[in-house]
Parts: sequence; C-alpha cells; structure tokens
Amino acid sequence: MTGKLKIASWVAVGALAGALTTMQFQATARNNVLAPLPLEELQQLAAVFSLIKSDYVEPVDEKKLISDAISGMVSGLDPHSTYFDKTTFKEFREGTTGKFVGVGIEIGMEDGLVKIVSPIEGSPAFRAGLKSGDLITKIDDTFVKGLTMDQAVKRMRGQPSTKVVLTIFRKAENRSFPVTIVREEIRVQSVRTKMIEPGYAWVRVSQFQDRTVEDFATKVAALYKEDPNIKGFILDLRNDPGGLLEGAIAIASAFLPRDAVVVSTNGQLPESKAVYKARPDDYLRRGGNDPLARLPAALKTVPMIVLVNEGSASASEIVAGALKDHKRATIMGAQTFGKGSVQTVRPLTPETALKITTARYYTPSGASIQAKGIVPDVMLDETAEGNVFAALRVREADLEKHITSGQGPEQKDAAREKAREEAIRKLEEANAKSAEPPKPLPEFGSAEDFQLAQALNRLKGKPVMVSKTMTERKPEDNNTN
Repeated sequence: MTGKLKIASWVAVGALAGALTTMQFQATARNNVLAPLPLEELQQLAAVFSLIKSDYVEPVDEKKLISDAISGMVSGLDPHSTYFDKTTFKEFREGTTGKFVGVGIEIGMEDGLVKIVSPIEGSPAFRAGLKSGDLITKIDDTFVKGLTMDQAVKRMRGQPSTKVVLTIFRKAENRSFPVTIVREEIRVQSVRTKMIEPGYAWVRVSQFQDRTVEDFATKVAALYKEDPNIKGFILDLRNDPGGLLEGAIAIASAFLPRDAVVVSTNGQLPESKAVYKARPDDYLRRGGNDPLARLPAALKTVPMIVLVNEGSASASEIVAGALKDHKRATIMGAQTFGKGSVQTVRPLTPETALKITTARYYTPSGASIQAKGIVPDVMLDETAEGNVFAALRVREADLEKHITSGQGPEQKDAAREKAREEAIRKLEEANAKSAEPPKPLPEFGSAEDFQLAQALNRLKGKPVMVSKTMTERKPEDNNTN
C-alpha cells in the first residue's frame, strides 16, 4: 500500500470486517498498449453469458453476471487482489479510516470458511470472547461455505444496534456454538501506550490507519513527558495486520536516521519500482506538518525491542524489517505472516475499483518479505509453558494461490506440517481428558504477557527464556502461482 496509499491481513492477514492490506491508491490513467485480446476465449465468455441468460432456471440480472465474472477473474489471481463493487468499495474506504459499523474482527478464509485472524481490541467481537483461529460457519441463517470474503463481510456489517448471530467452530475445543453480537461503530484505537515500569515504555500499534502516526506521536511525546529518561522502548506489532504504507514508513522513521531506506518495491510497471526512505516526503500523504517533528531526539537512540508474531503482516512487517536490517532494534517473537505484496487500488468508476497486486516489498537489505516474513533475532514461545496455538496459525505461504517471494524456489516445510498435526493431536487429547477449554492467551500488555516480560528482560540485561522448539519456517512450494 502506498499513498499515493495503503494492508494485514492474514488475515492472514485479510479483510477488516473486516481487515486491511498494505497498498496504494492510484487513480492515474493507464496508457499502456494492450496485447491483442484472446478472441476465441472472449467468444466463449459471451456464449456462456448468453446461455445463462436464456437457459438458467430463473432470470438473472445482467449487471450481476458481469460483476460476478469480474470478481471471479480477479479472485483467481492471488488472495489479495479483489474487485470492489459499489458496496464493498465504500466499506473498504471506511476501513482505512478506522471507523465502520460491524462486529470488529480481522478475517481471512480457510477451507471456504471465514477465519478470525484476531478480534479488534474493545470491539463487540472482542467482548463476546471470539478468538484468533475461530471459524465462522454461519452468519445468521446463511452458511458461509460458498460465500466470498466480501459477501461474508457484507452480511456481518449493518446498522448500529442491530444483531447478528455468528455460528463459531472452535477447532481447539472441537465444538460449534452460536454467538449473538450487537453491531456498533468500530473505532479502532490503533495506538496504545504505557510505562511498564519506571524507565521502560510499551507502545502497541494494532493497525496502520489514517490517524496512527498522529496518535503515535501524541502518545509517545506524552510518555517522554512522564519520563524524559526512558531507558528502554518496546514496540509491539503482534497481530498487527498492516494498513497504510505511509504509516509504516513514518513509524520506522521515528526510530531511524533521516533518509535511511525503509522499504523498496519492485514489480512489472515502472511506477511499481520505488524506494521509500525515512523522510517526510515519503510518509506525509497530504503534506502539512510532520507529527514526528515534536518527538524527542532520544527516540532515535533509545534501546528498543520489536515484538512480532504470526499475525504481524504487511505494514508491520515493513517496520520490523527496516528496524532489523538497520540493526536499530532487536526483533523478538515468532516469524511473521509473510504478506509482502503491494496492492494498488485503481478506481474503475466513482463507485467501483480494482485492488490488484502490483509489486513485492523488500527490506532495506533487499530481502523479499513475501511468503517468508521477518525472522526474529530471538524466538519466543507464547507462554512459559510453550506454544499453545502457534502451529495452528495460517501464514501467507499457506494461502491458496499466494505469490512466491520471487527470490528462488520455495521449499515445502514438512517439519511445520508435522508440528501442526502434532499440535492438533495434543489439543484433541487435552480436550478429551478435560471439560475445561485450553486457557486463552493473556491480553497483550498485561502483567501475564510472557513475551512482553521477555522483551523487558532483554532490555534490562536479564536472562531471556528463548523458544526451544521454534525454528525459521520456510515457505511451502504448493499453492503458488
């Protein structure tokens, strides 16, 4: 995304029900000379259109047929390219502002079902106890199987104060159950901060939205006003599905020297080949004052940790990759999602648009983020007891039709598949022996947050409980194009 503009998501990074994807908005006209169109195939398309119109069991709206044909053509490219009709384009634009009416979940698709990447903090879904990895099998009386992601999102959204019943399958507990949720306007607070203890600050960025940079600058300045001598800084990007590219460039720029390379892009078109640096020209989409100008110079040198996990995608991977390559921070946690492709939104009409993958993202060292992600300097388990749900989480390389890294062949990760099967087996055995469901992971930033505690230990020079089981996960060679 760039800005020239903007996502997540696993969502797996997915749709903000929706979720965001890091991408660009471009309304420029294209003057490329098109290759000759395949006449025979176009004739087949016209023939199918005609047969449906004449022979289908009941009349079909012509405009809907064409819209569906476009949607099918685009969805066959990769998991992140999408055709936006009038309704979905409006919802997409609402999502970038951090405000929409819905249940408040970041989603992806798995086996034809809607998979919850993570509930948005403070949302109705969050309060209802929905969890990462939950599958939505029904929305009210409609089965999800057979719906596109956009159709599922549309059914979950609605008017404020109206109810929607989601039927949830929780794989870890091997059970299905209904959850009634009252829709409300979701105002995502993308930046949270606090002093963990004197001298050590924690800043969580849950998404990169229009106001993220302004909120980040305001809240970090307040931390330094509270304690001008901060000794350590933890930037928490766990489960951050991405968002606006400019936001990622700005957050990385807050910690890097001016003009340091943050990220580069490369694709087929000349305009897709770009280098973005730590400078206002590359992160101020509308000009104006630079929010980062009011931050103290100490932010450029304060010792820092970046926390990431399998849910960190797109824009959050750009930030982590830049800070890692410049050796500005120690990256801790789990290998990130691997959503390293650029989606450009090209308006087709005032009310419709095409979101299409146009390039890949590369870290300052030239490494592709796509299908690999960012490998932490220090691997951490989810809890002191180990990983409960990590092996079950989907990454970019697991998505059907994902594009490759573009840097050599992908290798199938047999070890990861074995670990996934073993994790499922253990959860099933545990469920069979106990009526109690697996203990949910603690809230990020809480006193029980194991990974946060390890990050703090690292800043203070204390021993860190590194993972004894996690290793770098290679992209798989299946489901590629």
